[in-house]
Amino acid sequence: MAFKDLFKFNKGKTTFVFVGGKGGVGKTTMSAATAIWMAESGKRTLIISTDPAHSLGDSLERPLSHVPTFIQENLYALEIDPEVAMDEYQAKMKQQAALNPGMGMDMLQDQMDMASMAPGIDEAAAFDKFLQYLTTDEYDVVVFDTAPTGHTLRLLSFPEMMDSWVGKMIKVRKQIGSMAKAFKNILPFMGDEEEEDKALEDMEVTKKKIKEARAVMSDPERTSFKMVVIPEEMSIYESERAMQALDKYNIHADGVIVNQVLPEVSDCEFCESRRKLQQERLKMIQAKFSDQLVAEVPLLKEEAKGIDTLEKVAELLYGKPTGE
Repeated sequence: MAFKDLFKFNKGKTTFVFVGGKGGVGKTTMSAATAIWMAESGKRTLIISTDPAHSLGDSLERPLSHVPTFIQENLYALEIDPEVAMDEYQAKMKQQAALNPGMGMDMLQDQMDMASMAPGIDEAAAFDKFLQYLTTDEYDVVVFDTAPTGHTLRLLSFPEMMDSWVGKMIKVRKQIGSMAKAFKNILPFMGDEEEEDKALEDMEVTKKKIKEARAVMSDPERTSFKMVVIPEEMSIYESERAMQALDKYNIHADGVIVNQVLPEVSDCEFCESRRKLQQERLKMIQAKFSDQLVAEVPLLKEEAKGIDTLEKVAELLYGKPTGE
């Protein structure tokens, strides 16, 4: 099986690709190359950087923002801005408070405080984007250029946390609604019953969306997870632990990209020594990730930036773009 055959496409439904791994292994390069290959294969593609220390714009050599920016035919990119994401989150909470007269500012503040807790606003914003493109099917493919491993695991565990949290909020909302109805004649300021029902309905809709997101994230027909490693022990062990953690959320990494593999040389003792060590680590990778398809990308002579260079990386990984 070729590495490109790991992707599944469903007509009318978005395919999601997550690219993860330890910091500094080349996730952005592989994400950008993947997105370019998809776009040049005729797929309307969006690539989203969820890493607070963005480098996607540098890699594509384009200025990016919190909204999709046109890169080339079929390809758009955005970098999540935590400050904009926080403003959007607070606006949503205030809107929810307006629909929840009985909630009170203390409960609203509790929700605001959650934005600064793990998973952080970066992961919350990334999950919000996932929900957005899950329901609109605006793109054929959405590629997530994720932050280093810990952030990525928090992002992918976000549906579990949100499901529990929204469930608690629904329970509280129902309790408040019961109290409001019981004291309606005595305390008319408790709020309009129609508004209260609308607020509860919105929460139920949110919970349904979260359940749908969990199902799509764990569906190999809709979601593909690629782990990027370099042939060094620390990267290998961290990736192994990450895959074990992903399995707990029924998310299976189907492919491993080994980046920065040294070419064979004959006139450099140091290079040959490093390559020999890498060859041992490559055997370790094949053994540890025997359930995944493994692809190798050689160490490039030039910096991995700019569309032309990224196209070369894409071809190394997937071959020439397939077209429609």
